[in-house]
Amino acid sequence: MLKDRNTYEIMSPQTVGFPKTKIVLGKHSGKHGLKARLFEIGYKLSEAELNEVYEKFIALADKKKEIFDDDLRFIMGGSFAGISSNHYELDYIHVSMGTNHLPTSTVRIKKSDKLFQESATGDGAVDACFKAIERALDTKLNLESYQVRSITSGRQALGEVIVRIREDKKYFSGRGISTDIIEASAKAYINVINIYGNYLKQKEDDLMNQSSLSDISQAI
Repeated sequence: MLKDRNTYEIMSPQTVGFPKTKIVLGKHSGKHGLKARLFEIGYKLSEAELNEVYEKFIALADKKKEIFDDDLRFIMGGSFAGISSNHYELDYIHVSMGTNHLPTSTVRIKKSDKLFQESATGDGAVDACFKAIERALDTKLNLESYQVRSITSGRQALGEVIVRIREDKKYFSGRGISTDIIEASAKAYINVINIYGNYLKQKEDDLMNQSSLSDISQAI
C-alpha cells in the first residue's frame, strides 16, 4: 500500500506546488513502510540492518503512537554506534513519588554479564535517580549542569537530557534520550560515567606507557 501513493493520495502534493507528503509512521506500519521511509530520508539498509532498526522502531512505537522523521534519525543515530561490553547500560528504572511522599528511585545497571542494583531517595525524582546510580556504581560525581529539551514533535515527543560534570579539573558531558525524561536523565548520567571512565582508563594507560618508556631509556 505504501509503495503505491495513489492508494492514499487523491492528488499529488507536487501538483499544487508542495513538497512530497511526509508520512507519520506507527506501530503497524511494518518493515516495508519503515524501509521505504528511511530510504526517502537518506538511509539505505541491508536486511540485517533493517531487522536491527525495526526492533528499536517497534520499541519506540510502543511508547509513542506517532513516529516522525526526527524520531527515525535518532534511531539511526544510535543503532550502529555499538556500546562496548565494558560500558554500563541502564537495564531497569523505577521511580515512586507524589504529594507528601519522598521521591524514591530504584535502578538496575548492567555491565557485560554483571548487574548492579540500588535504591535511593532524593529532593526530586531526578535527584533520587542520580543518587541511586551513584550508590549502585559506588561513585560520586560533581554535577555542574542539567539540561532538558524536546527533540521531536507531538505530545509523546522524545526528550533529550544533557548532563555536565566537573572532575579532575575537566568537564565531561553525557546525553540520554527517551520519551520519559527520568529515563533519559538516567541514561545521560550513566553515559557521562562511561565517558569519564574512559578518560580515567586512557590517563592510566598513558602513565603506564610513559613509565615503560622511562624504564627502557634507563636500561639503555
